[in-house]
Amino acid sequence: MLLTVAVIGSAHGLRGEVRLDVRTDNPAQRLAPGTVLPTEGGPLAELTVERVRRDGEKVYARFVEIADRTAAEALRGVRLLVDADAEEDAEDDAYYPHQLRGLRVEHVDGRELGVVKDLLPGAAQDLLVVKAAGGEVLVPFVSAIAREVDLAGARVVLDPPGGMFPGLGEAL
Repeated sequence: MLLTVAVIGSAHGLRGEVRLDVRTDNPAQRLAPGTVLPTEGGPLAELTVERVRRDGEKVYARFVEIADRTAAEALRGVRLLVDADAEEDAEDDAYYPHQLRGLRVEHVDGRELGVVKDLLPGAAQDLLVVKAAGGEVLVPFVSAIAREVDLAGARVVLDPPGGMFPGLGEAL
């Protein structure tokens, strides 16, 4: 799945520099010089980062393929993408919401609890939104509760505390 790293804004200066609206938590790696990024919504299929610089809160970039202001202006609104599924630096226990949505949710004893609707970022930990028979249940996405994530088997195995899933009783 392709995710947006940044959206190109207005041209800056005469030599093809553009302002970026950065959408990644790791711009130093994803926008490193020499990185080739697929694009969406522009005249070129991909752009090669020549350099990136910060000016306070603003981020500016130059691309190898863009030589002047006119070419830079044609890039306004273009999305710079990264293939999230092909990233080599992904952590073993880190998941994107799109990877988890739709997975079956099972109890450690094999009973079906519901389906993952979403993954919400949280301050202390992320929360799985599980569509269960009794409604939506927010489950802390921590190893003590989420015992296994089996993407190939399309399931998440939980060991929830009693009462977390209404209607299933304390027998869990």
